[in-house]
Amino acid sequence: MDGFWGAFPILLILLFFVVRSITNSQRHAELIRQFTKIQKKRKSRVIAIVHRQEPMGLLGIPVLRYIDLNDSEAVLDAIRKTPRNKPLEFILHTPGGLVLPALQIARAIKAHPGRKTVFVPHYAMSGGTLIALAADEIVLSDHAVLGPIDPQIGGLPAASVVRVAKEKPIQNTDDYTLVLADVGAMAMNQLERAAQELLRGTVSENAAIAVAQQLSSGLWTHDYPIDHAQARELGLNVSTAMPSEVMELMEHFPDTVRSTNTVRYIEDAAKALRGQDEPKANQVHFTGYQPDPNARNFSFGPWNPQELRQEFRGKPDKKDKRRR
Repeated sequence: MDGFWGAFPILLILLFFVVRSITNSQRHAELIRQFTKIQKKRKSRVIAIVHRQEPMGLLGIPVLRYIDLNDSEAVLDAIRKTPRNKPLEFILHTPGGLVLPALQIARAIKAHPGRKTVFVPHYAMSGGTLIALAADEIVLSDHAVLGPIDPQIGGLPAASVVRVAKEKPIQNTDDYTLVLADVGAMAMNQLERAAQELLRGTVSENAAIAVAQQLSSGLWTHDYPIDHAQARELGLNVSTAMPSEVMELMEHFPDTVRSTNTVRYIEDAAKALRGQDEPKANQVHFTGYQPDPNARNFSFGPWNPQELRQEFRGKPDKKDKRRR
């Protein structure tokens, strides 16, 4: 018996890894099924670059993913294996990342002869925006955003370092700041030229120059959200016709590190309370973010089911009458 309890922790660890492996295999199989379904429907090669927090290593330490050289290797290989006349459709969900792999991916997309579309369900910032510039069309969901592509040098916005170096007397500026400003000016110039290159042929030459300058010059903070309306004002070819299957596919890329949801809502509270079989004429359809005029806020739980029933049936109790 003592031997069993001694080996018990080891068994628990082994069980943890077995369950994790089975879960990952099931998730991978479901992703393959969904990708096959969407590619068959859209007659295109669909490539998803989705970065979330992911458990890394044996201990599952959470790490926020970003665009790196592993991404560029995988994407370039996928593009090479795509027939030249087949449309490329990218699903981007990323905070950005390194310039080198982002630019490699963008140039590979631009060079593909078939039609290229980038779908942004939620956000594609920094390097993600750089990749999106290579597409013939960028499709944003209603509240999805792009971001500036201004370079960051030494953890600081290159544009800000350059401005500081210009405004301060050189005798009062240390050598390190001057070097950062020099590298920052080069990085800004390089990214502006790269953006012009990627936009060439998709928008007019003047629009390409203007868009590239605005996105790379440090006009905004690096996390400034550019929605579809402002993207159109800048001159980008942007649409909001987001296919439902793209949004559904995002559900198969969960944040596997977070064990609990921080946002909760009821999609159809009336049906949940009354049951599925009640006649439609008597059902009150309710979405968590759009409550009835007299309802309390039902977007976030926990709540009292009795109060919900009273609200939906329009029969407030005596206490409710006194409060009103």
